[in-house]
Amino acid sequence: MNKVNLLMEVKRIALEKVVHLEKLISATRASNNDTKSSMGDKYETSREMLQQEINRLLSQRSEVQQQLEVLKNMTSKASTIVGIGAYVQTSMGNFYISESLGKLKMEGMDIIAVSEKSPLVHSMLRKKSGDDFELNGKNQKILNIC
Repeated sequence: MNKVNLLMEVKRIALEKVVHLEKLISATRASNNDTKSSMGDKYETSREMLQQEINRLLSQRSEVQQQLEVLKNMTSKASTIVGIGAYVQTSMGNFYISESLGKLKMEGMDIIAVSEKSPLVHSMLRKKSGDDFELNGKNQKILNIC
């Protein structure tokens, strides 16, 4: 697996999420401005609901921006133990220890970008190729780390 390309792809996905959230925030703010009226409580309730949605979107954008900061500080150096930046092939799938950005497809393989804070990574942390780990009562094997 080319980890340089993998890291670039994960950064691209995170940037796309930020752009998408910014568009949603902008559109929701525009909708909020359109509801200004002196027609009474119904419009106040609608504006409050839109404001809550804007706040939720702002929170999500902030979270993805924090993920981007972590990704900016990552390197694509080869790894021999499971930790941040490692690409890990296991008996249950392929994982890139970076940020929780979900499934992506590279070089014909499904890879799941997971956070080092996830229970899965905690069960594998500091293990090497050939080591076993347990997740949800099931034994798994680390096949390869790079």
